[in-house]
Amino acid sequence: MVGAHAERGWGRGIHLPALAASRDDYEITAVAGTSQESARAAAGVWGARHAFDDARQLMAHPEVDLVTIAVQLPQRDGLVDAAIAAGKHVYSEWPLALDADTAERLRTSADKAGVRHAVGLQSRHHPAIRLLRDLLADGLVGEVLSTSLSYSLAAPEVWSQRYAALFDHTKGVNHVAVVGGHALDMYGSAVGGFAELSATLTTRIGRVTMQETGEEIEVTSPDQIVVAGLLESGAAASAHFMTGGPRGDGFRIEVHGRAGRLVLRSTDDSLVGPEFVLTHARANGAPAEEIALPAAYRPALDGVPSPVSNVHRVYADLARAIRTGDSFEPDFGTAARTHRLLDAVKRSAATGERQRLG
Repeated sequence: MVGAHAERGWGRGIHLPALAASRDDYEITAVAGTSQESARAAAGVWGARHAFDDARQLMAHPEVDLVTIAVQLPQRDGLVDAAIAAGKHVYSEWPLALDADTAERLRTSADKAGVRHAVGLQSRHHPAIRLLRDLLADGLVGEVLSTSLSYSLAAPEVWSQRYAALFDHTKGVNHVAVVGGHALDMYGSAVGGFAELSATLTTRIGRVTMQETGEEIEVTSPDQIVVAGLLESGAAASAHFMTGGPRGDGFRIEVHGRAGRLVLRSTDDSLVGPEFVLTHARANGAPAEEIALPAAYRPALDGVPSPVSNVHRVYADLARAIRTGDSFEPDFGTAARTHRLLDAVKRSAATGERQRLG
């Protein structure tokens, strides 16, 4: 685990409990941190035998088969390439890269090296998203005519310094990449991908304050993202991501079909770990009815937050793929497709031109 920490962080909060529940598949053998002291402290919490202050030394260790890279993109500095070069399977957090070309290069490099790869787009494994996908595939609402996604997220105007990269459009961890990437991959896994789109990006909150220093910094990344177009099925589709302000209402996915309507709403504004309520309205005009989650869709880990169970599913599927050679998602191919979608969103917003994908 590169990016292990003894007390905080996505790795500590999500990957550690997901791996702790995967003892039949994985053993945590080594961690890397920003210093030898922090790495040793993390090793004690993570139960790892080896601690490194150099991630490349971790990758060279013979007891390491899979490297999980759980550090932000701006601090990643070639680590995915290094893991592939070391001949290790690799699980990279999202975003994988700054753009689709780089993501595609990493996918090609990993495939040539014969290593399996995963990316942290785990929200597609949320039980409610899988149920929605299957109900649409089974034709519950008939031919899909149109579908929409909206997501609103509360955001403070005073932030810790460690989030400063969020407000810089060059860093690759802004709302387009993180909010847009996670949400559009989740949405597309259920309703299908965009075939063509037009997009608008704008920044409505132009300055934010750093908590530690009181300094105001300029925001150059968009906080409002609007996408509209056609899916590969021909259905009309739209997505609107709203961030900022004191209150958010989370996700709403609506699917209109010839035979009825499905609406999936989250009960909070979490990006990667919401709980959902799914309702179905039939064509006969009867009131919408809630669809309970069938037992077959319940996660293998019961009673844990959704991000933990979703990441656990990625690890379980990755282990099976390593053993069998079977296909697997979300992998670097998934990441490259999502990056291509985001690149198209940015091009459309910059040029005013409709973009075709495929």
